Amino acid sequence: MIRRVSALLCAGLLVAGVAGCSSDSTSPGQDGKAAGPVTLTYGIWDANQQPAMQKIVDAFQAAHPDIRVSIQLTPNADYWTKLQTAAASGSAPDVFWMSSTRIGLYAGQGQLLPLSDRPGFDSGKFAKALNDIYTLGGKQYGMPKDYDTIGLWYNKKLFDAAGVKYPDASWTWQDVIDASRRLTDPAKGVWGIASPSWTQENLYNTIHQAGGHVISADRKTSGLADPASVEGLRYALDFVTKYKTSPTAQQMTDTDPSQLFASGKVAMFTDGDWDTLTYKNAPGLVADVAPLPAGPKGRATVVNGLGNVIYAKTRHAAAAWEFVKFLGGREANEIQASTGTVIPAYEGLADTWVKSTPQFNLQIFVDELQNAVPYPVSKNTSAWSKDTQALLDKVWAGQQDLDSAAAQMAATMNAALAKE
Repeated sequence: MIRRVSALLCAGLLVAGVAGCSSDSTSPGQDGKAAGPVTLTYGIWDANQQPAMQKIVDAFQAAHPDIRVSIQLTPNADYWTKLQTAAASGSAPDVFWMSSTRIGLYAGQGQLLPLSDRPGFDSGKFAKALNDIYTLGGKQYGMPKDYDTIGLWYNKKLFDAAGVKYPDASWTWQDVIDASRRLTDPAKGVWGIASPSWTQENLYNTIHQAGGHVISADRKTSGLADPASVEGLRYALDFVTKYKTSPTAQQMTDTDPSQLFASGKVAMFTDGDWDTLTYKNAPGLVADVAPLPAGPKGRATVVNGLGNVIYAKTRHAAAAWEFVKFLGGREANEIQASTGTVIPAYEGLADTWVKSTPQFNLQIFVDELQNAVPYPVSKNTSAWSKDTQALLDKVWAGQQDLDSAAAQMAATMNAALAKE
């Protein structure tokens, strides 16, 4: 979040939590050299990834002694709210993480610099699907950072204690239902599975496994009221309301499901590769991961990926571009891979990531690409996804029935899409 202020005022703003103060005096978007060292701000939201990001920053600074980078960590729960306010006021970080769900909004509002206009732009080492996520109107605004799929994490100790075989590629929905019943032990406070109203980790996958869809291919209409989509939602909901093998919505609000799994309170949890380090470092957890089960229409997992973008009002466009180029290069992606942080977007490095944490069968996340469907987005995803999530939360809390909520979600989503 960049503002031209004196060093004293900048220090005061940083203490106050205002991001983006930098030490040189180039004008917004200017590519000229500054009189002194440049300090860029880099906005991220995942504490698990911060050590790897710092290693990347250190490597970049070693190669660019005239550019310093300050990482600004904001928890995901607050990241987008703060970023929206900062971008509107002209004080967003110089470079920051971007998601597929927000790229249309930020690029459409002119908040991002087109990277494909920058000198030396090269996205040839990234899959077309990842480049396409961050391309609008023929211009690419984000440098792919990573990609992710979803797997079925399971606690080996709990499976062994219950005498249940470990999940594998042959499992179907029914296998998960049966296992969740056998693994649930109220006397010990153990749940067979955690099935929250989360979309990427849970519901978007089950919708597609049932043969449904969230959004049409042309991104003009909602598929959430489709009977197959409702079937996919109901499968996930039944663990909470019908089988009672999942913690309740309130319990999963009080304690994040990933933490319930990490602490040994939940035997199964569908989750992304990004939580690998969380489970690796969880005391006493002996776990592994299997492919998602097949639904009535087969296997499916959503694929998504983050990107690095440059704030349109940065005062240090040239330096920011040097940093983003580095973030999109092999060295930075090798650091992400070798530390086990995430699957790097850079082609040819997935195996390095897989080998970084041999206690888990991480290859399944890479193999899941053959069953992958794009994460559902539109030009302004947030315009409908927030309302959709609110309705799903009501259903999971028992405050609204699924069928009426599905119809309402579709109507709300179609109204938002019509405005695009």
